[in-house]
Amino acid sequence: MTTNEQLELGFNGTQARIFGRRRETRVARAQWWFARMRAAVAGAMDWPADAQSHPEQIWMPGANRNLEA
Repeated sequence: MTTNEQLELGFNGTQARIFGRRRETRVARAQWWFARMRAAVAGAMDWPADAQSHPEQIWMPGANRNLEA
């Protein structure tokens, strides 16, 4: 015997819900957010590059350990 009925169970005696609408709203919010972020990146100001700085060697306390093999 085959059947096309699907049994849906809920918790605490409540009926199981189909969250298709919830997913659609999440997708719509995500699309809105990423569209805003793309617009922010597209409208960002281009900063001029600074002159190249000179390399500087510094000493860090505790960094002069001897490594033993």
